[in-house]
Amino acid sequence: MQAMSQPALTHGDFTGLASDYSKYRPAYSGSVLTALLALVGKPLDEIDAVDVGAGTGIWTRMLADRGLCSVVAVEPNDDMRGHGVRDSGSLGIRWHKGSGEETGLADASCDFLSMASSFHWVDFDQGTREFHRVLRPGGRFVALWNPRHLDDSPELLDIESHLKTLNPDMRRVSSGRSGITERLTERLWASPYFEDVVYLEGRQHRTMSIEQYLGVWRSVNDLQVQLGPEKFSRFLDYIRDRLRGRESIETANLTRAWSARRT
Repeated sequence: MQAMSQPALTHGDFTGLASDYSKYRPAYSGSVLTALLALVGKPLDEIDAVDVGAGTGIWTRMLADRGLCSVVAVEPNDDMRGHGVRDSGSLGIRWHKGSGEETGLADASCDFLSMASSFHWVDFDQGTREFHRVLRPGGRFVALWNPRHLDDSPELLDIESHLKTLNPDMRRVSSGRSGITERLTERLWASPYFEDVVYLEGRQHRTMSIEQYLGVWRSVNDLQVQLGPEKFSRFLDYIRDRLRGRESIETANLTRAWSARRT
């Protein structure tokens, strides 16, 4: 009997990528998180937080580790949410299915609502209207990403630039340094739902094994959709050849965060 082929990935569908996402995606800057929570203006143990598009819960667990009053994770994808529930253990995070446009949460039910590496998948107008509904007056909406910081590494720049060789029309959707982030400050200021827009960034360096580094690339949805399976496989082979003989690689990520207060 002929084996059934895997269905092609579509933009925003992380089914089948959750395992690599859970194992290999790096954490966000702890210093940025500290600053974002301070903007809420309440003691940590009085903050009710919601993480929408929580994925496997990398950022959600960072919130829970700060001793907040409550943390709720909203994630539409069953595969990602399943890994998130498993990875959260006994942290007390409440998980349920929902999206940025329809969270399923009650009116004025939280002080802090975040989307970590996921706001680019949401309709901006519908999402900001929904977040305004869910946040309490004066609560903070946060959109953040954790893109690779490449400026100090010619080696990593070379790997990234190889994507254009494979697809000259490549347009990154979820890199955190393109797409929605290019005009996000202006769009949030122009929104009738938010004010007091603040931008923060923090850099963190880490040593990754080659398998960890490849695993991060395997978890990127928009890249695989634009390249297709054959070219994406060639891209991973290029990385292996480029780093042959190495056990690890020095990497850096730049956590970029936008915080806006509910009007």
